[in-house]
Amino acid sequence: MTEIFVTNFNPRFTGVSATTAGVLRAQLARGLDATLVGNPLPGCPAPISARAAMRASVRPVDRPFAIWHVRRNPEMRIGLWARDVLRKPIRLVFTSAAQRHHSLYPRWLISRMDAVIATTEEAARYVPHVRAVVPHGIDTARFCPAPDRAAVWKDLGFGGKVGVATVGRIRPEKGTDRFVDAMIAALPGLPGVVALVVGRATPEHRRFETDLHARVAEAGLTDRIKFTGERPPDDLPALMRGISLLVALPRYEGYGMTPLEAMASGTPFVATDAGYYRAFSQEGRCGTVLECDAPQTAADAVAALLSDPARLSVMAHAARQAAQDQHSIDTEAAGAAAVYDALWQRG
Repeated sequence: MTEIFVTNFNPRFTGVSATTAGVLRAQLARGLDATLVGNPLPGCPAPISARAAMRASVRPVDRPFAIWHVRRNPEMRIGLWARDVLRKPIRLVFTSAAQRHHSLYPRWLISRMDAVIATTEEAARYVPHVRAVVPHGIDTARFCPAPDRAAVWKDLGFGGKVGVATVGRIRPEKGTDRFVDAMIAALPGLPGVVALVVGRATPEHRRFETDLHARVAEAGLTDRIKFTGERPPDDLPALMRGISLLVALPRYEGYGMTPLEAMASGTPFVATDAGYYRAFSQEGRCGTVLECDAPQTAADAVAALLSDPARLSVMAHAARQAAQDQHSIDTEAAGAAAVYDALWQRG
C-alpha cells in the first residue's frame, strides 16, 4: 500500500517538474514507498492516473493515513476532493516557493492543506500552516561537470567555441528580452561565443517571441543567438555541462532551479537579484548577481567572465562544491520526509 503519492499534473516540464522529479528519485532511493501520479518525470517510475491514485488511497500498514504531496492548484484541488468529499484516509502536503502573495483562489486552496513546506523564509511569510522551510535541492549525480566542456559543447551542435544560455519559458516575467538585448550588446566583442534561448513561448507570448527574433535579425546575429525551443528533460544535463555560463535575468522568480542545475554542472551564472539567486551566488564565488537589471549591465558581466578563463574556472569549481555541500536533493528529500513523519506521529 502506497504511503506517499507525488503528483505531477502539468504535461510540460517546468522548474516545478524538475524539483518534483529530483525529490521523488531521492525518496525512492531512501526506501520510501512513493508513487508518481499524473504525467511522467525523467528517471522516475511510470505514473498512475489521478483516478487510480484515489482508488489506491487506503490506510497504509502501520500508518494512520497516506500523504499526497502536491505542488500546483489542480493537484491541491483533486487532493481536497479525495480527502474531503471521497473521505479518503489521506493528508495533503503542499510545497510553496512563491515570494509574493497568492491570489484569492490559491490562498483558499493552500489554507486547506494539512502542512505546507516553504522553500525559503521569505516564501514562508506568504502561506499558512508552514511546518518546515526546506530549500529546493539538485541531483548532483544527474547534473555534473564534464571532463571536457569544449567537447560537450561541440557535440551539442550549436556552433561556435563557447556557449552561454538562458533556460525557461519565453515571456517577459522570465526576462527573455533582457537576455536577448544583453547578448546583442555583448556578442560583437566575444568572437566564438554562441548564445542560446532554451524554452518555448505559450500562445499568449508568441508575439513577444516574434519581436525577439526580429531584434536578433536586425542586429545581424541570427547565427549567434539561437532559439532552440523547448528541450526534452533528458537533454538538459548535457546542455548545462556544455555551456560556459548560464544567464538568468527574470523580473520575478519564486525560487529558480536553473542556476542550481548549472552550478551542479560546474557552470557559473549571471543573474538578476530574483528568486534565491543571491544565496546561490555565495557573495560572488559561484555566480554574479547584478545590482542593476539593465541589459548592458548583464552584457558587461558576461563579457568580464568569459574574458577571464582563470576566474571562470575558479567559480566553476566553487559552484560545483556549493551544489554538493549545500544544495543536494538528498537534503530536500530528507526535509520533506521529516514533515511526513511529523504528520504521521500526530495521527
